[in-house]
Amino acid sequence: MSAADDLALPGSRTGLSALPKISLHDHLDGGLRPQTIIELAEPLGIGLPAATAPELGAWFAEKSDSGSLVEYLKTFDVTIAVMQTAEGLTRVARESVEDLAADGVIYGELRWAPEQHLQRGLTLDEAVEAVQRGIDSAVDRIRGAGGWIRAGQLVSAMRHLDRGTEIAELALRHRDRGVVGFDIAGPEAGFPPSRMHEAFDVLARACFPATVHAGEADGVDSILGALVDGRALRLGHGVRIAEDITIERSDDESTFVTLGRVAQWVKDRGIPLETSPSSNLQTGAIAAWGTTMADHPFDLLYQLGFRVTVNTDNRLMSATTLTRELGLLVDAFGYELDDLEAFQLNAAEVAFLPLEDREELIERVGAGFAAASGLG
Repeated sequence: MSAADDLALPGSRTGLSALPKISLHDHLDGGLRPQTIIELAEPLGIGLPAATAPELGAWFAEKSDSGSLVEYLKTFDVTIAVMQTAEGLTRVARESVEDLAADGVIYGELRWAPEQHLQRGLTLDEAVEAVQRGIDSAVDRIRGAGGWIRAGQLVSAMRHLDRGTEIAELALRHRDRGVVGFDIAGPEAGFPPSRMHEAFDVLARACFPATVHAGEADGVDSILGALVDGRALRLGHGVRIAEDITIERSDDESTFVTLGRVAQWVKDRGIPLETSPSSNLQTGAIAAWGTTMADHPFDLLYQLGFRVTVNTDNRLMSATTLTRELGLLVDAFGYELDDLEAFQLNAAEVAFLPLEDREELIERVGAGFAAASGLG
């Protein structure tokens, strides 16, 4: 199948977009509609690199495909600039949830860094509240129209700045009002989670979950730091855990796989990997293995029993959807319906929700895939 087409897999009665999906790694400031950027920029007097929505979308895709996380992150200067008012934040959040639902997502966690959205006078709490209004509005509208989706905020602290504890406390203030977890984002190399040890101590004492970007722009030591210093329950991307896996082939063509201590720990304890295939190619996260989707270590990790999940990271920058990401993996590795269901169940099981709510997601995923296969 072509990843650009919403075709049904063999044995399926529906296209990929209709399958129930879980999105765990989706940046709010990386998922704007190009037309929305144009409309929000005009009254704020913000200049843009392109005048029309198609041209602006193409600009983001081109600039993001650099092979460098640092260069990739520069495109966020544009999106963050138009997300500095309550109205802008609410609209972006509302449209993000609507776009996820249109793609078949039944649960999404939208991560963003409130500290980057204070340039026009908002407080941290006002920014979080504005985003939640957008999420709530979209969920109500979708359910009112007969659809179903659930969404929550992941509040991120920028790892190269020094507001980690303040942002952790912000997340805790809103934990019963839409915020489901904590994250640290931004440049990974040189800014380990240990810099924010106090923030992670605060979260741990409050029994609040954290995911940490690790194993994207830095290697195994960064992943270990996320687990030890960040007490991460999930790894944002985590693909470079494959650096801790040795593959040897004997003269008789037998293959032997050896896992290092960190890889073995991650696998044995089912620590989820929030992989984002297209983004991982764009930022050079998988450069050690190659430059095409077929080179991505996703399949190696899946076949070895790691708890892999599939995500978009930034839908605008990668010009992608979760449906497209799954399609790319199908093209590269020949996955079937059962494989795609396994990825969604992995994600549902580790969502930052109470057990009963995760069980509901698991039931919805199972029912949707059963219907697609004709078994429901």
